[in-house]
Amino acid sequence: MDIRDILEKYKEGEMEMAEALSHFTKRGIEEMGFATIDTDRLHRTGLPEVIYSAGKTTEQVRLIAERMYNKGIDILATRATEEVYLAVKTVVPGAAYNSLARTIVYKHKEELRGKGYIAVVSAGTSDLPVAEEAVETARFLNNKVEAIYDVGVAGIHRLFNKWEIIRNARVVIVVAGMEGALASVVGGLVDKPVIGVPTSIGYGANFQGLSALLAMLNSCAAGVSVVNIDNGFGAACQASLINKL
Repeated sequence: MDIRDILEKYKEGEMEMAEALSHFTKRGIEEMGFATIDTDRLHRTGLPEVIYSAGKTTEQVRLIAERMYNKGIDILATRATEEVYLAVKTVVPGAAYNSLARTIVYKHKEELRGKGYIAVVSAGTSDLPVAEEAVETARFLNNKVEAIYDVGVAGIHRLFNKWEIIRNARVVIVVAGMEGALASVVGGLVDKPVIGVPTSIGYGANFQGLSALLAMLNSCAAGVSVVNIDNGFGAACQASLINKL
């Protein structure tokens, strides 16, 4: 029930104060037993409730998505398998799946609210699953996105071929594995916030992304912030908040 409806009912004497207050205490909470959906998160934080599919059963993700769909809440499920997508599609007919990003997206209405665009730059093709997760998340959060792929430091001239797109972005997300050097390179050349996303791509001493993470954290380029390994979702959330300031 909408806040206005609750207040009107109380004003007209159709609802007791205790009942009206109970609606406010329950606001933003959708109980499902195995899950509690935070339906008010978007209004409270600027970022909506999102389904992290890993660790959940197919049936749990399907039921959560169905409840969100019926409540008119836009749906983003991350780290989702094709099996999960096929189950979700039975209850959310318009859901779209990106197999590379492993995301399921459904929006009741498309709209852009950012003041500029977010550039997602990946060092190598092997980094694309993480980069695509960032792209899908940023677009879900109503941002315009420009994707620039496979422009890592091993062939740095490729980066400058796309330089105008990168430098004119309002925020730049840099996705890189191996030694993670691309975040420092971009950070030293632009006057925009740079969000580094280390990936787990690399050979043995990469330590599943630890080398890229430490390199980005130790970047000498000012203005570079870093999210966790393979966390394209987190980078896109931060970029979206910046783009909407």
